[in-house]
Amino acid sequence: MARLPRFVLPGQPQHVIVRGNNRSEIFCADTDYQFYLEKLQLA
Repeated sequence: MARLPRFVLPGQPQHVIVRGNNRSEIFCADTDYQFYLEKLQLA
């Protein structure tokens, strides 16, 4: 069964979950994490 559409309230923050395939590590170095944070701020 497909996932239902997300419930979105305009102007309200969303809870973002980040994890790799099979819950593997996605930030192997501090620079990876900093790059992610910079892109998140731009979004």
